Amino acid sequence: MAFDFNPVFTYTQEVSLDSEVNGAREGIEKAAISDAPPSITASLASPIMEEIATERANNIIITITEPQKIGEGMSSYVAYRVLTKTNMPIFSKHEFAVLRRFSDFLGLHEKLTEKYLRSGRIIPPAPEKSIVGTTKLKMTSTPSTESANGSSAAGSVQSQFVERRRAALERFLNRVAQHPVLCIDPDFREFLESDTELPKATSTSALSGAGVLRLFNKVGETVNKITYRMDESDPWFEERSARVEALEACLRRLYGACEALAGERRELSARTHEAARACAALSGADPHAPLSRALSHTADLHEKIEHLRLEQSNTDFYVLAEHVKDYLGLIGAIKDVFHERVKVFQNWQHAQMQLTKRRENKAKAELANRPEKIEQAANEIIEWEAKVERGQQEFDTISRVIKKELERWDEVRLHDLRTALLRYLDDHMKHQAQSIRYWDAFLPEARAIK
Repeated sequence: MAFDFNPVFTYTQEVSLDSEVNGAREGIEKAAISDAPPSITASLASPIMEEIATERANNIIITITEPQKIGEGMSSYVAYRVLTKTNMPIFSKHEFAVLRRFSDFLGLHEKLTEKYLRSGRIIPPAPEKSIVGTTKLKMTSTPSTESANGSSAAGSVQSQFVERRRAALERFLNRVAQHPVLCIDPDFREFLESDTELPKATSTSALSGAGVLRLFNKVGETVNKITYRMDESDPWFEERSARVEALEACLRRLYGACEALAGERRELSARTHEAARACAALSGADPHAPLSRALSHTADLHEKIEHLRLEQSNTDFYVLAEHVKDYLGLIGAIKDVFHERVKVFQNWQHAQMQLTKRRENKAKAELANRPEKIEQAANEIIEWEAKVERGQQEFDTISRVIKKELERWDEVRLHDLRTALLRYLDDHMKHQAQSIRYWDAFLPEARAIK
């Protein structure tokens, strides 16, 4: 059962912009480049950007389409068609498609986290589970459709839920595909290529035993983050940690504002729908022919404006708000690698404490002239010296990897944010241009009233 989404999620009406609007668009493009701070302009030629440019030459483009509800009732699930196009030689084909369910995506994220988080890699976050949304979707027996004014027809909320999840899953996979290490992972390649159904990732279920255990582990991790404070000796990490915290606070405020703006525009669209119906009813009741005709055209105008405002709402939400939400998730992933570095530091410090303790034991044994204890302590000292050395190497390695990952993240973030803002502005300029055209077309009708 395929979900036939209403064009509310896509912009199907092309708008031919006049020269003034086109000029404004060119101005935005130029300003985005010429007004960039010197540090940003210089960073475009940085080694990490050269590395990113090389990565993009090995391209992977992933598109998720055709969400299908398979089965009925609580045992049903939604499968997504994952289409991959690539020129990378590690894949057997240049284009291939597979069906994957939501738990498969969570399972992939879990595998990547287990493999690479400890080494300091920033793992793009998978979309959050929603027990309420999933349960409502399971109980919906027919594909949902969106009513014209965006109000809730049967299952309209489910349509929005599936589309929101589809878009989030697509962004997740493409972020993994853009990472030079994660994109060549065997589990990621199997996820994209394997025609067979993947083993069900039961550990990702919120209600499973593994899910409960994972919840307890998260609580323990949270307590550890709160109770343990590492004495930071690297000013780079101290400054970057403060910057990440400040960025997170700003993004949370922006996300709340964008979400509220999208809701207000959707509400305005609904009120415009009511105005259109009222004008249509009034045109039928008014005996004055020119006025009745003008009211009828007013109703038609409000219907067009209603759809336009709904598109504006979707631009606010899907183009900007969801993008900001993604980056809040990525900041959470950055905090995870910071905490992983703290855990490596804790292990290193623990090894140093144990080494000091073993040396004290050896000194006591020598004073007591106990040869068997001296030999045992000497062997333990050798063992813990190796652990201390290994701990320092792990700490230095994860610190180095995190620095490179964050440098890369900064450059990618700049590119992504610029792309999102340009699309956001371009879409709204199209909306404004179309609104002007609607009103210009209505003006002769209003002037014809006598």
